[in-house]
Amino acid sequence: MKRVINKIKKRAISKLVGMHFFGNPSKKLKIVGITGTNGKTTTATLLYKIATELGYKAGLIGTVENIIINEKRPTINTTPGLIALNKLLSEMVEKGVEYVFMEVSSHGIDQKRIAGINFVGGIFTNLTHDHLDYHKSFENYFFAKKKFFQNLSKNAFALSNIDDEYGKRILEKIRAKKYTYGFKNNADFSERLETKLVGEFNAYNILAIYSASVLLGFNKQKVKEIIKNLDPVAGRFESIKSKNNITGIVDFAHTPDALENVLKTIQKMKKDGEKIITVFGCGGDRDVLKRSIMTKIVYKNSDIIIPTADNPRSENLEKIFQGMKKGLPNKVFKEVFFIAGRGEAIKKACSLALAGDYILLAGKGHEKYQEILGVKVPFNDMEELKKFLQ
Repeated sequence: MKRVINKIKKRAISKLVGMHFFGNPSKKLKIVGITGTNGKTTTATLLYKIATELGYKAGLIGTVENIIINEKRPTINTTPGLIALNKLLSEMVEKGVEYVFMEVSSHGIDQKRIAGINFVGGIFTNLTHDHLDYHKSFENYFFAKKKFFQNLSKNAFALSNIDDEYGKRILEKIRAKKYTYGFKNNADFSERLETKLVGEFNAYNILAIYSASVLLGFNKQKVKEIIKNLDPVAGRFESIKSKNNITGIVDFAHTPDALENVLKTIQKMKKDGEKIITVFGCGGDRDVLKRSIMTKIVYKNSDIIIPTADNPRSENLEKIFQGMKKGLPNKVFKEVFFIAGRGEAIKKACSLALAGDYILLAGKGHEKYQEILGVKVPFNDMEELKKFLQ
């Protein structure tokens, strides 16, 4: 009992330090939090770009980088710890930032990293299989996301993807003003927008971005014009093409749903006779249940499958491979190459590709390292892809 009381005291002290030592900076900013399994980085980053294009001083807090106006800062966690977060927000206040777009992870919510932060709005993108090693069940994972919306004030907006299975539930019994976006169900926002970004998943991201912009009072027509010219976020369906017409795509897809969405998008892009070669892995010391599921999805939607390392961390790679192999059919009719070295796996994919083929490197996206036995070894999918495609 004493240990529990001490833990509660420590959390309370941490919250007070975070809020009051830095002058409670979140109350001086217009912060929009984005949560969900997939789409957080794209939604937050492109909202930041829209606000900047419109002439506002804006900040970004997320997986790829933190930005104060145009000054980039390194990031460790998707959602920083409470004290680090308040320090960052305090710097934004000092530099005259007005709008902040922030990825809010389920870990960050559950560990109270956003305790006491004042949000003017929250966005729910979707909910699919992820982080069950931490949350233990899908319902626990959902309720971690739900807490974020339950803590929004009555003056804030809560914007949800109504086409997602959990889009309606996330809005139930909350104080914030409720709004929805989507294409299939009756939504508050369902707009025709022009964009260079491809795939159904990006259509939802763009609609979320537009809807939030309207709720923030941004000029609708100007936002539509900006959306036309937005480029993909680093490592999010980022593509290059070789001289002999091989398309390489780097995507952060590391959940079953994200992987399936990306592969289905490529299926729609390719012509008859063109192959999809997929290089992917499953992270070590993480959710083991999704390994076989991801392999099954890749096998179904690819012509050549190359499982490899993806941040094995402290776990033995062969053990990870064993979990992935459970997703293969009893009789394998497609080419499958298990290659331990990610660089070698990418090289193999490039050597097998012919004109018109697509190579997907899934799982690491923007990351510039491989985490092996506690060491972050320099590695970048896009650089490797460029090297071997040339």
